[in-house]
Amino acid sequence: MTFQRQISFWVGALIALIAILWLLNDIMLPFIAGMVLAYFLDPVADWFEEKGVPRLLATVIILIVSLVILIMLAIIILPILGDQVSSFAVKLPGYIKSLIELFNSAAPEWLKQALASQTTELPSSAGQIAAKIAAWTGAVLKSLLSGGLALVNIASLMVVTPIVAFYMLNDWDRMVATIDSWLPRDHVETIRSLARQIDAAMAGFIRGQGTVCIVLGIFYALCLIGAGLNFGLLIGLAAGFLSFIPYVGSLVGGVLSIGMALVQFLPDWVAVIIVAAIFAIGQFIEGNFLSPKLVGGRVGLHPVWLMFALFAFGYLFGFVGLLLAVPMAAAVGVMTRFALSQYLHSKLYLGTNPPEPVEAEDGQSD
Repeated sequence: MTFQRQISFWVGALIALIAILWLLNDIMLPFIAGMVLAYFLDPVADWFEEKGVPRLLATVIILIVSLVILIMLAIIILPILGDQVSSFAVKLPGYIKSLIELFNSAAPEWLKQALASQTTELPSSAGQIAAKIAAWTGAVLKSLLSGGLALVNIASLMVVTPIVAFYMLNDWDRMVATIDSWLPRDHVETIRSLARQIDAAMAGFIRGQGTVCIVLGIFYALCLIGAGLNFGLLIGLAAGFLSFIPYVGSLVGGVLSIGMALVQFLPDWVAVIIVAAIFAIGQFIEGNFLSPKLVGGRVGLHPVWLMFALFAFGYLFGFVGLLLAVPMAAAVGVMTRFALSQYLHSKLYLGTNPPEPVEAEDGQSD
């Protein structure tokens, strides 16, 4: 097969894959979620196998423990979280108005004069701002639900996903070996090398950064609840969840929690400083312990590229796209670096007559 025919084949396969995802995205969510869960838990199953536990038994143990933990968390946390979300949405206009009044009373005169035209209008439009935020949030949730769950409701998701995860986790190694046997023999080592790089990037993010998000979410939630902050559970878990995008989780959580602390605790500045310190400590723990140990330098995804991938895939495929965004971004990143490396070593870049080394004044070549 010529090079042009190989390119045509793989481009056609990619177009077919995108078309299938586009056509079936309404029913793909439980299957994609099951694959992601199996990929996340595969190292645990491998660890059990190293200890002499059969793969099937290890899969059963892992999924039962995971389901028990998820069910317990849902029973304990979801009712509280639901109440906090609804209460926060109701009280948000009042919080915004209080922050604006606090700014007007505490800001220096030169700053108020510089923002006079804007700040005079803000108190009267606080409700409108909150309404727009609520409408935007509702639109996002509606988009995700209509895109990812049009044909599959939450109950079926909870039933189908564990079944898919069970079979995928039990057969993971065999599937990898089967796919490896299908690779073209002339390029098998190159494809294996690229696959290992993609796997390292995906593992670093899905397993490593996913674990970081869980740990940070628990840390922020417990600490904010301990500090007595209103909606501490909601803000802490949201900050931990958003930490899968570098810097976004700490920024959003820090702004929300400090703003809430200003409204709730002033003139007790000690309590406000404690809330700010919680996020400073969380960032220190993440930057010096969690990320180096769990993620390291394996991800290789620039934050801007990651955010673009999440927005793009989420817009195109709904919630399914959000699950596929990181693996696809990792694959595209690895393939782009490989293509650039090939280009830099090709005649297209070097030319047919590469330039001779330039002699330096001391007689040594540069």
